Amino acid sequence: TPAARPWCAPATRGSPRAFGLHSAPSRTTSGTVAAMRKVVIHRPGTHKELKLETSRQALPGPGEVRIRVCAIGVNYADCVVRMGLYASAREFVGWPITPGFEVAGVVDVVGDGVDAPHLTPGARVVAVTLFGGYASEVVVPAHQVFACPENLSLPQAAAIPSVFLTGYYALYELAAVREGQDVLIHSAAGGVGGAMVQLARRVGCRVVGVVGASHKIKRVRDLGIEDVIDKSTQALWPTAEKMAPGGYQTIADANGVATLADSYEHLAPTGRLIVYGFHTMLPKTGRRNWLKLGWNYLRTPKFDPMRL
Repeated sequence: TPAARPWCAPATRGSPRAFGLHSAPSRTTSGTVAAMRKVVIHRPGTHKELKLETSRQALPGPGEVRIRVCAIGVNYADCVVRMGLYASAREFVGWPITPGFEVAGVVDVVGDGVDAPHLTPGARVVAVTLFGGYASEVVVPAHQVFACPENLSLPQAAAIPSVFLTGYYALYELAAVREGQDVLIHSAAGGVGGAMVQLARRVGCRVVGVVGASHKIKRVRDLGIEDVIDKSTQALWPTAEKMAPGGYQTIADANGVATLADSYEHLAPTGRLIVYGFHTMLPKTGRRNWLKLGWNYLRTPKFDPMRL
């Protein structure tokens, strides 16, 4: 489950721009280069690889905004980055890397050409980043920065973008869910799972949530659904069949090899299977087990498009 970690760095601190440091650093009145703080990972591993470091402050270029970060969203994807198993992290950044996809804070400096009314210095904003979010300041393109709603605190706002954008794309763009459809969501108490529960309810779907422990049931029911399957005390698929005898129009699966084949078998005709994670294949300690990864890869079901 994502959480927003308060940071509230002093205004004199800074951080790397989201797409790399290439602007000249600002200087204090004494002529010294202003510093910033960021979490850096130099090699894959456990949480012990997270290092808090200082670096030079970046200035926004044309069309960019610098944000003084007060809260960062912490997601499971950040853990996958730390393990060295996130493909786009290797493609776009490599090592060392600063994780983080979402921040909330206050506009500090705007670059040339930025004239949006919600991007004036001092304005409360939330932003999405291409990594680099675990920092006291970030520099991002202006189109990735949005006004923070007045009814949200900055920590609340920082925990929204990644999970809800993922859920929105999965359900509305890929699955095209509609009112009255049966939707089953694995890991319904998690960040993306909980977001999808709310998004599916918003369009009038009948939602069945799946959790792996009894203490998570209340969390899912607090999101507005009554049909929750607790895998620790109930037989998952017999219970799911009773709740939707004709199958599900959409199933969202974050487990991977453990449930993927059965999820596919419980789709209704023309149903859609959304895969939004493979957590049963990933290490729980942060140490990569290539033998386990390879074995689970070989066990991952293959779907023949001619049989869909």
